[in-house]
Amino acid sequence: MNRRRFCTLLGAASAGASLARPPQRPNIVFIMADDLGYGDLGCYGQKTIATPNIDRLCAEGMKFTDFYAGATVCAPSRCSLMTGKHGGHATVRGNRNPETPLRPGDVTVAEALKTAGYATAQFGKWGVGGPVTLGRPNVQGFDEFFGYLSQWHAHDHFPGHLWHNEIEHFIGNNRSGARGTFAHDLFTEKALDFLDRSAEKPFFLYLPYAVPHTNNELGRRTGDGMEVPHYGSYAGRKWPNPEKGFAAMIEFLDRDVGRIMAKLDDLGLAENTIVFFTSDNGPHGEGGHDPEFFGSRGGLRGIKRDLYEGGIRVPMIVRWKGAVEAGGESGLPWAAWDVLATCADLAGVPAPPGGDGISVKPTLLGQPQQGHEYLYWEFHEHSYKRAVRMGKWKGVKLAPDAPLELYDLAQDIGETNDAAASNPRVVSRIERILKTARTESKEFPVRGS
Repeated sequence: MNRRRFCTLLGAASAGASLARPPQRPNIVFIMADDLGYGDLGCYGQKTIATPNIDRLCAEGMKFTDFYAGATVCAPSRCSLMTGKHGGHATVRGNRNPETPLRPGDVTVAEALKTAGYATAQFGKWGVGGPVTLGRPNVQGFDEFFGYLSQWHAHDHFPGHLWHNEIEHFIGNNRSGARGTFAHDLFTEKALDFLDRSAEKPFFLYLPYAVPHTNNELGRRTGDGMEVPHYGSYAGRKWPNPEKGFAAMIEFLDRDVGRIMAKLDDLGLAENTIVFFTSDNGPHGEGGHDPEFFGSRGGLRGIKRDLYEGGIRVPMIVRWKGAVEAGGESGLPWAAWDVLATCADLAGVPAPPGGDGISVKPTLLGQPQQGHEYLYWEFHEHSYKRAVRMGKWKGVKLAPDAPLELYDLAQDIGETNDAAASNPRVVSRIERILKTARTESKEFPVRGS
């Protein structure tokens, strides 16, 4: 860890009283939604779609207001999460078909935790290594995997097959386009079964659901890309079908977060398990869904594929009964690439060298926290875009030759007032960061405007 890159934040992120001493090696459950926006949960201001179980998780844990995805689209975001590197250093820096896989030199969260004796499992969407690459989950530290290897495959919520470890698992009642089995339900069942089998040793359960992502291909053909088995509580609403489908997906997500929490309670594991809940990037506007319909941006500017806050700032909730202050809230700016260092710290093992992350365990326990000097993103679709957050300041550069836009997030969370002209020194500092924050990538070269 290069501590010259960090600055010390004054005081603890939480002012709560000290809690009981936490267990030395807690179980870790990491739940990640797909394209869930900052404003899509009740505890983050959602008024129309009900999320009672996630709201309860928030009430029992800590809510982070300034947590960021690793990228504004799924593959690079998942790479940053797994490997602890931001987009300027990560192997996967964009969505590609065929996808760029993780490499053998990448050390994942699962690999780090296995050194501490953890059982590791993932059920859901992988997205950073296909079946004939060395980026496969079972090669990258997971004892068990069930789900989609490809992000493109994950667009189909009623797939004809999924992968169980290294073997294709065919789903007969989805053959020839039938819609008999909703993949999301299978991921939850696998997760519940894993918990039943894993109570005797520490475990890491990574549950990256594929909802509420749309089926892009179906949406382009029909204008109704929300593949769901039914519209749930929203079937009778006089809304466009894509909006009913979007709301139903969040309802199913919330239901199953509740089922996971109930299982931890039933097994007596709630106090020895830390639970993270987040999203891989901001809300989408695909498959006929309008991100304004439910206010998914939560007052932020931009959506998925933008480097404004709406594309990268996402919910993050952390519950650890008896250790993390219930009902706590933190404005600590941190990001997906901090998850590896945090999980390693929780497990009592060193984080792999060469990462960009820091452990936020001190914040979780109400202790003084070292923060980042800056957070960095880059995006390789359409044009080469980059962004930096440095304290309260956010710099956005929409093309290599574009002027830097500057926003004061403390006063302008919606990024409506470009303050670059009146803050030349801040602009100069961020420009220097942009010149040094990345290494070159053969797969993701810098492109012109």
